[in-house]
Parts: sequence; C-alpha cells; structure tokens
Amino acid sequence: MQINGSIALVTGANGGIGTLFVEQLLQFDVAKIYACGRNNSKLAHLVALDSNRIAPVEVDIEKPMSVSAAVNQCSDITLLINNAGTSLNEGLISSKNLDAARKEMEINYFGTLSMCRAFAPILKQSGGGAIVNMLSLIGKVNLPFSGSYSASKAAAISMTQGIRAELTGQGTLVVAVMPGTVNTELAKDWPNPKVEPAEVVRATLKSVIDGEEDVYPGEQATQISSQLLTDPKGVEKYLARFLPGMELAGTDA
Repeated sequence: MQINGSIALVTGANGGIGTLFVEQLLQFDVAKIYACGRNNSKLAHLVALDSNRIAPVEVDIEKPMSVSAAVNQCSDITLLINNAGTSLNEGLISSKNLDAARKEMEINYFGTLSMCRAFAPILKQSGGGAIVNMLSLIGKVNLPFSGSYSASKAAAISMTQGIRAELTGQGTLVVAVMPGTVNTELAKDWPNPKVEPAEVVRATLKSVIDGEEDVYPGEQATQISSQLLTDPKGVEKYLARFLPGMELAGTDA
C-alpha cells in the first residue's frame, strides 16, 4: 500500500506511540490524518503540527455510539491504525477481582474489533486500504506480571487473523504488530530490554508499504518470536518467573 496521499485514522493518538504515528505519517505526505482520542483537548498539540491535514476526533472505542459517530466523521479513510489500548498490570489469580481483566478485554479486544467492523466497509469503498492492529508479543506467550493484559492481546491476535481472512476478498491488508516491551510510560515497570517507540512506528509503516502481515519490532520481539517456534515451552517457563507484585524495573528479561 502507498502511504503517500493516504487518509489515515489513528486511535490513541495522544499517547506516546500515537503521537509518533501522526508525526511520521506527516513525513509520508499523507493527505489527511484523523487524530483520535477520548478528549479533543488532549489532541491540540497534534493539530498544531499541521492544522490543514490533522483533524481531531473524539472517540472512545469502548462505546459503540462513539465509534459510529467516528465513522460518520471519518468516512474517507484508507488506513486505519488501531493504536488505542490499555494495560493495568494485574495478574489473573492474584488480582482482587475481574475489573482489570474486563477493562483490558473491552478496550484491547472488543474496542479494536468494533473499529475494524465499523471501518471495513469504508476501506472496501476506497479500494481495500489497510488496517493496522497494535498488539503485543505477550499475546503469543503470557507474562504473568500482566497476565490479563496478555490474555486480551492473545484474543486480539486471534481476532486479527480472523479479520484478515474475512477481508482478503476486498483487498484490505491487515497488519498485526507485535513488539516486545516498548519504552513508554505504560510499561515503565516492565522488564528490560525495551524497544523505542519510534522504532515500532517505523517498522509498522514499513510493513504497510511492503504488504507484510506480521511484524515484530525490536530485537527482543524478533528473538522471542523465533524462540517460540523452536522452544515454546522454554519461553513460557522463562516468562513464568515474572510474577504479579515483583519489582521488575531494571530487570533484564
């Protein structure tokens, strides 16, 4: 897919990775970017980058009515980047209740699915376009420190594969982005090493251009994804050491 001249929508645009997506898309000379977040006041710094090409859009992907409103406002997109997500760093058994698990599933799985379902017809009208789902390597193997987040991303990986199959006929590229630990505020307490957000964004946009369906940005993701093919149980047992409540900052993983 050619990114130059495309019309992109980025959810979670006010976050670290989302902001970088907007900045790098501008460098590709896109025609328009819909920068989406739950509050327009937090998107002003993005609009200031190029008010002619960046339009702020309030979207809460947990709410179907909000997603429907976004479809009406952004009915000309050719590139959908589902970047919005959350991690509450809870275990599966140790957590006091299911609140974190439900919240992560609502946003990371159901919210992303809602966006894909809502915008698939628009992408079809535009000739196919592309969907990018920002996922995680720990959707492939659970990190118990953030066990329910891992589970939500596992569901999202499976969902992405299903959507890819269903949209093949309309020519929509569906990209699954599965980095390891990204150096953002969200993962400040997660194990090292961490990949820089800019590297994740560069690898993601390159995968869109190259038509690559699965991308593992960063050395950590590349190594572990390879190890999962040869020794999946060994990887599982290694990550099983990182339990809920551990002090992980500065720990090499």
